Amino acid sequence: MCAFLQERHQRVKIGDTLSNWLPVIAGMPQGSYLGPLTFIMLINGLEVADVTHKYVDDTTLTKFLNQASTSRMESHVDELTGRATNVGMIINVKKTREMFIGRALEVSMPPA
Repeated sequence: MCAFLQERHQRVKIGDTLSNWLPVIAGMPQGSYLGPLTFIMLINGLEVADVTHKYVDDTTLTKFLNQASTSRMESHVDELTGRATNVGMIINVKKTREMFIGRALEVSMPPA
């Protein structure tokens, strides 16, 4: 795998003009058969105690709680972030959200 990814070079062609060859320091060659396999190997370790849904550019954690339970989602997100950092992935905190879905609390309304 290392031999396949090391010492790669690329250049750009616009019309009839070619750029100089430059080293490729990151990424997987597009269209290679090893691309999907290496991606699966990379994200395989992104597992935490909650249900984890992994997509190409997105990971979702799901936790089902009853009313009396306390969420540990923050610690699970921290664990996921640590695992991602260990394999060289970066979490975009601007796109990180927490969403609560459940029954609405009953609110008593004063008489009109």
